[in-house]
Amino acid sequence: MKFERTGKVLMIFFSILIGFFSNAQVDSSATHWVDSVFNSLTPQERVTQLMLLRVSEKTATGVNFYDDKIIDAINTYNIGGVVLFQGGPVKQANMVNRFQAAAKTPLMVCIDAEWGLGMRYDSVLPLNHQLMLGAVQDASLVYDYGKLVANQCRRAGIHVNYAPVVDINNNPLNPVINDRSFGEDKYKVALLGKAYMNGLQDNGVMACAKHFPGHGDVSVDSHKDLPVINKSTGALDSLELYPFKELFKAGVASVMVAHLYIPAIDSSANRATSISKKNVTGLLRDDLHYQGLTFTDALNMQGVAKFFPGGEISAEALIAGNDMLCLPADIPGSIKKINKAITDCLLTEEDINSRCKKVLYAKYKYIGTQAVVIDTSHLAADLNDSLKEMKLRVAKQAITLLSLSGKLPQLSLDHKKQKTTAYVGIGISADNTIAKNLKSNYNADVFYYDYNDSANADSLANAISQRYKNIIVGIHGYARYPSNNFGISQKAIALANAFKKYPQTFTLVFGNPYAIKYFCDAPNLMACYEDDSFTQKIALEFLKGNISATGTLPVTVCNKYK
Repeated sequence: MKFERTGKVLMIFFSILIGFFSNAQVDSSATHWVDSVFNSLTPQERVTQLMLLRVSEKTATGVNFYDDKIIDAINTYNIGGVVLFQGGPVKQANMVNRFQAAAKTPLMVCIDAEWGLGMRYDSVLPLNHQLMLGAVQDASLVYDYGKLVANQCRRAGIHVNYAPVVDINNNPLNPVINDRSFGEDKYKVALLGKAYMNGLQDNGVMACAKHFPGHGDVSVDSHKDLPVINKSTGALDSLELYPFKELFKAGVASVMVAHLYIPAIDSSANRATSISKKNVTGLLRDDLHYQGLTFTDALNMQGVAKFFPGGEISAEALIAGNDMLCLPADIPGSIKKINKAITDCLLTEEDINSRCKKVLYAKYKYIGTQAVVIDTSHLAADLNDSLKEMKLRVAKQAITLLSLSGKLPQLSLDHKKQKTTAYVGIGISADNTIAKNLKSNYNADVFYYDYNDSANADSLANAISQRYKNIIVGIHGYARYPSNNFGISQKAIALANAFKKYPQTFTLVFGNPYAIKYFCDAPNLMACYEDDSFTQKIALEFLKGNISATGTLPVTVCNKYK
């Protein structure tokens, strides 16, 4: 019986290796290095190789850096890696160099950079959110986007990017995923998710499909509490799981497991999917046959931490079948609880050893035998290279014409002789890129109406419409997430809608497309997705007739526009 059990463990382990590397062959040099490093680790270090710690954190008073604590954890526990958050490029690079120099075992450096390093780093331009990518028809653009992010990561000494998000955002009120998703069409989410994944992995950075088994249909933020999804397993399989299954088949190297309460998967009280054996081992491993690396979502999030405090959650996550523990709050407490789980036969040493070797193989593949020292000269410039061009490419392919009841505004240089165009900037109180351009090149008058204004909408709209041949209304500066009408005041909504009876009005919505629900009756309407100078430039190029609008809505915004 002992021989049969050992043989079964070995068979499972080697099947994991084969699955993890997909088409890549596990060569003898990798096996030699992994075995050598593994044999050098103590039993405790084989546990701590599964832990990833936070390097910095944004607070009300600025960014706190935990580099001294990380060095202590490296020296004391030989942790597996770190997760980068806020900070400047050079500061982050110097910390990573310091960490790697101190580490007995090369550290896996991870980051949550869904829209590039600018999502976390200051001095780096953020790329477009995934929902804007969801409007693009050409998946090769998303591949190029992933390749660009991979180039950033490699330049910054990062091995794993927690992207793409392949949650299907089928709840417009989702407070945590929303514009981080490619949209609500499972086929397009899968298509673009694979393109982003391949862009990363073809260029030397591990991708991570998240948040398994699907975080799109929630109304609670798992950072604050445990979201509940009351769906049958059949409903989950036909929708939420579809993009994950497609990325698994395509060879995504890792997956992040969400903090969700889904009774159809596990009805145990407060048992989040991230710490559910029925979800991680049962559904993910056994049913879907995924053998790549698994990361928990952050273990300090209240969706799980409020129910399983201290080190208990780390033990529960490993019992469930996870490989790597993201941001465990208590290392010694975690070690203690994991050892107790082994004593209580809830975990085995073989479980820990196989996962440790799996992590080491991932390090060999994405790091090598020794981490590269990051060169900090011209680092910010290198990280910003080609970002502006990419943002313009995305905007050009994403902007979406929803309605055109007449002609485009008749913008021409002849308008410098007389004022025929008005720009009504709702949500701004000073000129932005599109307002400045219309002013300087087309002699337009610009009117501001921020979300604190209270001027009468009908009288203002009537006065403007009587005076100008072309009226362009831009909706700006509203929040990314849907609470409180995205921060758009009722007076501002009333003003925008007061223009709908004037056919010479063209409305541009610069931001999360879900906010278009307030403006669906506009006679001429365009979704622009984000409110930056690049998108504004492209929108103006469309109004001038220089480009066409080829984007399609990635989500339903109202009954009229699905």
